[in-house]
Amino acid sequence: MSTNIQRAAHFYYLQHTCFGAKLEGQTFGSATTAPAPNLLRIEESLSAAHLRLAGTYIENLNWADCIERYDRPHTLFYLDPPYWETEGYGVDFPLSEYERMAALMRGLKGKAIVSLNDHPDIRRCFAGFEMEAVEINYTVGGGQGVGRREVIIYSWDRAAEPVGLF
Repeated sequence: MSTNIQRAAHFYYLQHTCFGAKLEGQTFGSATTAPAPNLLRIEESLSAAHLRLAGTYIENLNWADCIERYDRPHTLFYLDPPYWETEGYGVDFPLSEYERMAALMRGLKGKAIVSLNDHPDIRRCFAGFEMEAVEINYTVGGGQGVGRREVIIYSWDRAAEPVGLF
């Protein structure tokens, strides 16, 4: 039986060696141009992750429960829900969840940033929020990229912020 630390290390290893960092159906990639993982440096890599995450809270909660629990004037939430009308997440996330997210964001004490695919339904759900459209080029395993457009949605008026706040 593995300890929690051993299971976390196994998971971390799989994420760095499987094709596209897929959580389900993990397979090894076959690209000859990508560097092979250096197994001798996994301890160093885990140590760097430990330092980076020191002081971070990780919760296993429903997204809305997490927001309600931690919403404070000094809190910044980064929300990265499943992209609307895309496959492969394994999580049911209907349009009503995006609508609920927008409603919660309207009443936040803190601030939130959401990244989503640029879709008319998403723009309708988050109407009234500041949105920034960005072009993204997705690649897996060093292959040919696929261009997509995403939106970054802010729960506050960024123009009203003092320079250098974030």
